[in-house]
Amino acid sequence: MANNNSWNKIFEDNNILEHDFSKSPFYLSAEMIKKSVQEFKKTNEKEVRCLCKMDTRESVPEIMRRNGLVLLPVKNKYYVIVNGEGYVDIPEINSEAEIYNTKLDFDLDTAKIGNSEMQHLDFAYASSLIRTFMSDPSLVLTIRGRKYTPEFSYKIGNNIIDTKGVQTEVDAGYEGKDKIVLIEAKNSSTKNTIIRQLYYPYRQWAEHTKKEVFLLFFEKRIDEYLIWQYRFADKDSYDSIKLVRSKKYKIV
Repeated sequence: MANNNSWNKIFEDNNILEHDFSKSPFYLSAEMIKKSVQEFKKTNEKEVRCLCKMDTRESVPEIMRRNGLVLLPVKNKYYVIVNGEGYVDIPEINSEAEIYNTKLDFDLDTAKIGNSEMQHLDFAYASSLIRTFMSDPSLVLTIRGRKYTPEFSYKIGNNIIDTKGVQTEVDAGYEGKDKIVLIEAKNSSTKNTIIRQLYYPYRQWAEHTKKEVFLLFFEKRIDEYLIWQYRFADKDSYDSIKLVRSKKYKIV
């Protein structure tokens, strides 16, 4: 849930709506946020990490949503508020699930314990579903967890944003002979997601390899595995994201 009270106070204290977003982003530090919300009592009303977590359109505070603004990190403890489209739709896959025969010749008992997005993704990989979707049997797990981005710039709307040392996290990354595959995974139905979760890891790994970087969004819903492939039409453009294809499977 968006914390409207805290963000209304942050905007008021810093005269953010008086800024001309057609000319430049508004730069906001963690210290500025803390100063504005220091009198609030609840953790989600005053913790910077909670206030700046806006993973879906629904979690964007009303004052930003109403004015077409999005919050993005640019370096450790620094953000920009910028005019632009910050989110991408995750469309329903209406086709019937394709029956996929696992490449494993034994049951994975440990994969049946719990309901985390990580274990569902690991099971899909162990069954070779990820390799099958990408038509690449050479893919192996090489990336997981949090890392910091190198310096890079990108365009959103009419603005150029410079970033350095932003913490990113991918649920899994796979390397093959000629490609890198990065995955953002969820274990519940998702209608939209912030583009940053795909774009920042994409730019990060594109700086480190000459191999082509592919982006997947992954979900497990009951007994079905859903995969969407996205790409950026322009590497330097945050809002050039496009859906390439999607597919739904049942693993047997």
